[in-house]
Amino acid sequence: MLLDVRKIINAPGERIAFQFDMDLSDVDFGGRRPIQNPVVVTGDVRNVAGMLLLSFEASTVLKSVCDRCLKPFDQPKTIRYECMLAEELEDEESDDIILLEDGAVDLEDLARTAFILDMDTKTLCSEDCKGICPGCGVDLNQGTCTCKKEVDPRLAVLAKLLDKDTGEKK
Repeated sequence: MLLDVRKIINAPGERIAFQFDMDLSDVDFGGRRPIQNPVVVTGDVRNVAGMLLLSFEASTVLKSVCDRCLKPFDQPKTIRYECMLAEELEDEESDDIILLEDGAVDLEDLARTAFILDMDTKTLCSEDCKGICPGCGVDLNQGTCTCKKEVDPRLAVLAKLLDKDTGEKK
C-alpha cells in the first residue's frame, strides 16, 4: 500500500491516518505458518515541526505451538514501529529514516518487514511451562512422570555409596 505524503510535507501539524489488513499466511517460521489471521495495521504520518514521523501498530492472533509441551495455542501479537520519512538522506548511516519515492512510502513493505523481524524465535504457552518428559513423553504440566532418573556414569560409584547409606538407616 503506497501512501502519498506530499500534501503534508510542507504543512506542520498536519497528519494522514491509515489502516489496512495484511496477509502474511505465506510466511514460514521453522516449518510452521503461524500467521493465519490477517494482520491489522493502524497508524499515521504526522508533520512534526517540518519532519515527517511515521508510526503504526500491527496486530494479529498467531496460531502457535509451544516449544516445550508441543500444545497448540493462540498467541496475540502486537508490534509498534516508528521512523522518520525524508525525501533525501543527509546521513547514510541512519536506519530510523526511510527514503520517500516520488513523495510516497510503501506501508505494506515496512509493516511486513517490521512484523517478521519482531517474531519470537521461541514460543511458549506460558512462562512456567514444564514441557514433556524426554523419557516417557508425559506432559509435565498435567502430571509427574514415573521415569527413574539416570545416574551420570561418572558419579555411579558415589550413587552406590548413597544407596548403602540409605539401606543401613532403614
